Amino acid sequence: MIAPSILSADFARLADEVGAVTGEPGVGADWLHVDVMDAHFVPNLTIGLPVVESLLKATAIPVDCHLMIDDPDRWAPAYAEAGAHNVTVHVEAAADPVRLAKDLRAAGALAGLSIKPDTPLELHLETLKHYDTLLVMSVEPGFGGQSFIPRVLDKVRTARRLVDTGHLKVLVEIDGGINADTIEAAAEAGVDCFVAGSAVYGAEDRLRAVQALREQAVGAAPHRWPG
Repeated sequence: MIAPSILSADFARLADEVGAVTGEPGVGADWLHVDVMDAHFVPNLTIGLPVVESLLKATAIPVDCHLMIDDPDRWAPAYAEAGAHNVTVHVEAAADPVRLAKDLRAAGALAGLSIKPDTPLELHLETLKHYDTLLVMSVEPGFGGQSFIPRVLDKVRTARRLVDTGHLKVLVEIDGGINADTIEAAAEAGVDCFVAGSAVYGAEDRLRAVQALREQAVGAAPHRWPG
């Protein structure tokens, strides 16, 4: 799965930028990744619920909301209620992540849990049993265009092993520095969904960039996506 991040899109033309990655199933974006930042949990300020609500009206692509915000226990359920397909919160910010996962699911969304590059996965395995997706950050959250941190792939491999053995039931997602030079290593490690910002929105043909990334991922781990 490829999830283009609109953090790298032209914010003055968001509807057009979403349309640029929309195509037939298996050709266009699988999810649309939306980064919500509050200038508190991370040192950047992006968009909030009103813009997400507008995007939901403008596209049929499932919206994947990544909330880099303080107090997600209070604010996150509203994104699920608005119609986001997947709502991801940071384990470092959530006061009661287990209850929050239940609230997100009750509001109609998948519940996602994100961990920063230096956050140990092992400390949160019991919490992850209540979640649908795991978002491994491969850069420090806050800004697009950063370089990929290879050491986070150890966490991906651990998560993949736990999923394959039935100890976890999560979709493994990665976000940060994903491009033509890094996606194959991430695919080999066991990622299911790849968030890509500048690698898609920095390309002249956005749809072709999505296709090319998907082809690389499948080629790097053909045993994971047969056919």
